[in-house]
Amino acid sequence: MTRVVVTGIGAVTPLGIGAETFWEGLTAGRSGIREIQHFDTSSLPVKIGGEIPGFVPGDFMDVKASRRMDRFAQVGVAASRMAIENAGLEITDANRERIGVVMNTGGGGIWTIESNVAAMVQQGPNRVSPFLIPMFAPNMASSQVSITFGAKGPVVTSVAACAAGIQAWVDAVHILQRGDADVLIVGGTEAALSPVSISGLSNMGALSKRNDDPTAASRPFDLGRDGFVFGEGAAVMILETEEHAVRRGANALAFAHGGAYTSDAYHITAPDAEGAGAARAMQGAMKRAGLRPEEIQYIAAHATATPLGDIAETKAIKRAFGDAAPQLAISANKSMVGHLLGAAGAISGLGCVLAIRDGIVPPTINLTNPDPECDLDYTPNVARRLTVTAALANGFGFGGQNACAAFTAIE
Repeated sequence: MTRVVVTGIGAVTPLGIGAETFWEGLTAGRSGIREIQHFDTSSLPVKIGGEIPGFVPGDFMDVKASRRMDRFAQVGVAASRMAIENAGLEITDANRERIGVVMNTGGGGIWTIESNVAAMVQQGPNRVSPFLIPMFAPNMASSQVSITFGAKGPVVTSVAACAAGIQAWVDAVHILQRGDADVLIVGGTEAALSPVSISGLSNMGALSKRNDDPTAASRPFDLGRDGFVFGEGAAVMILETEEHAVRRGANALAFAHGGAYTSDAYHITAPDAEGAGAARAMQGAMKRAGLRPEEIQYIAAHATATPLGDIAETKAIKRAFGDAAPQLAISANKSMVGHLLGAAGAISGLGCVLAIRDGIVPPTINLTNPDPECDLDYTPNVARRLTVTAALANGFGFGGQNACAAFTAIE
């Protein structure tokens, strides 16, 4: 079977601009959660989030073109540019038809929808932007990446709530192994941090309300957790067939093996309390990669810091790994960047590749009073040096969608 390698990385996250900035902050245990600055939160019950600091679209793309993109597409294009440059990938007339894009999201252009609805209500239909549809459509991050860089291969978008970022890694590997492309620009992007989104999630009880202590608000696996912190950002990796990477002399960071999807078929927001569907996704990813449970050292957990979700994921890991579960190092990057919804799994996949590259597992911060029902090794508060040769990334979404992707070290 065709093997797939990761050759480039890029990220725009609440920890800053760039994959290495993200990784430095994550392994240092630094929180990117802060009071929201992009809009007025005075009337909102939640005033904190994982905003991207210092992001200027014009640094990464034509300014005029950026004005016709929603923020979720802008950050996707920016992360893609960094990944392409990091991979040393030249897109030319000779290869562009064999280079494609898989860029997933959970909601698409939420900001564009929200602002245009407000404009119509306040000023009438003539104030609705003619670019409304091609800005908010969820496929527009993939399409804008394709247009910006001239990639004419397959362009794919899956909208799978918080499992979307993991599905990107899985689908990309399948596309490459089918022979439909040689190289794919792959990731997840989300920028839905807005007043309406904050209000809806808060009203359903999903968000932490620790407004007075933002950096301590996201507390996966901790007994004091009270919901997730909403974030924005994107993570992108260049995936290509091993043969193509060798031919162009690319530096391979890890193997990407794809993974598996399952459904809980249970509830629109709550996970299956026993974690059966999530466990099957992890088992499927291991099977796809040809790995046994005892061969895996690290899991980048979904771990949103919701009361039900963290317990369900703990049960799922125990179900999938059996006696090997206590030996796993597990961590929750959402403790530092918040929950990036459709980009969350993309961030986790990037974290797996970097853990393999550098031999370090990032911590789960704010884990000071562990929940007795979450009794595995979650790498509390301090990063750990560990040789990682195989890692899984989890992503579980509203509607019961589960996905898991596997990555291994280059031999």
